[in-house]
Amino acid sequence: MSTAARIHRDVVSYVRRSARMNPSQQRAWDTHHSAWVIDLPSGDRATSIAADAEINWTAAFGRQAPLLVEIGSGMGHAITVGGQTNPEVNLVAFEVFTPAVASTLGRLARHQVNNVRLVIADGAQALATVFDDASITELWTFFPDPWHKVRHQKRRLVSAEFAELVAAKLAPGGRWRLATDWADYAQSMREVLDAAPRLHNLHPGWAPRFAGRPVTKYEQRGLDAGRTIYDLAYAR
Repeated sequence: MSTAARIHRDVVSYVRRSARMNPSQQRAWDTHHSAWVIDLPSGDRATSIAADAEINWTAAFGRQAPLLVEIGSGMGHAITVGGQTNPEVNLVAFEVFTPAVASTLGRLARHQVNNVRLVIADGAQALATVFDDASITELWTFFPDPWHKVRHQKRRLVSAEFAELVAAKLAPGGRWRLATDWADYAQSMREVLDAAPRLHNLHPGWAPRFAGRPVTKYEQRGLDAGRTIYDLAYAR
């Protein structure tokens, strides 16, 4: 695995919340964790990954197939729909909030989706650590934390450094789909990614809404508050 594209995340792009599960989440966790959650050796933080961690994705899925990755999968709405509509693809979801992972497990089970694997870890660090260069067909980062305060904006996931990493991990022609409901973050994303030397914007500006992304409660709250949803799509 190339070491040139590794990323060091002392400053993380998310807030780790309480890990208390409700009864239905606990049942889903107990029933499905062993089948769909991949446990990795951790680093200094609970959600970090050891520098020498490795995953054989073919073995993890029991087959070789194109890889689609989501960073920040939340309650699993998008990754579940992605698994349903793309049965020929192996989907990997990174999420640091354990109850959300448990809810995703329940959703995958209800919809009988078997081509998804979940990892409770920092997805940005994982991208650098457990994927070979040019191995990812598509990456999703939907509604990453906007970190509104100026002093916190260094925590935003989408940066020039991260764009360089994504370009290294995407296969030739691979796509990166993004969405946010905060105009300043959308503009920042677009400026950063338009300047990335190995990525090109697939649309003359904002992308049309990605049909594969279901409307979640979070997105609906943004719409109800009068915010615009901004989609972007780039390719290597």
